[in-house]
Amino acid sequence: MLERHASRATRRAREFEAFVAGAAGRLLHAATLLTAEAPDDNPRARRLLTLSLAHTYASWDRLRGEDPYDRTRSHLAVRFAREAWHHHGGLGRSRPDPASPLAPLTPQERLVLVLRLHEGVAEEQTAALLGLSPERVRAICHRATSTLLHRPRGPAPAVTATKAVPS
Repeated sequence: MLERHASRATRRAREFEAFVAGAAGRLLHAATLLTAEAPDDNPRARRLLTLSLAHTYASWDRLRGEDPYDRTRSHLAVRFAREAWHHHGGLGRSRPDPASPLAPLTPQERLVLVLRLHEGVAEEQTAALLGLSPERVRAICHRATSTLLHRPRGPAPAVTATKAVPS
């Protein structure tokens, strides 16, 4: 009995390690987009991913055919949402990196945009996950894309006058 339990635990650990090896990079990228941190300096995104992976590992035996990537991504999104706009602190409170492409967006807009456009989650699934109506998700996504597409550009470079050189 003890050997069978040890064998199951070893198999579970190997399966989870294989999952992390294949999915951690993409999940970290999604978390980095959510937190709007620099890709090479993203402690909040790493913390968010670590907590989500720990949650997935704890429920690994109960997945029963459910995609572990979807489970981890869902937990990542829910944890980010809870910390960013339900508790008005934590991950959403710190300032985004100005160089991040999603820095001009609110945490809610980043979350909807990352789920819908980066991760390809259906509008209805995103709405259900976040406890919003599909119409609200659509409006947030539209507002976020408009913000990114129409954001003001920096000042035009100064034009300096040069003298024409006689030929």
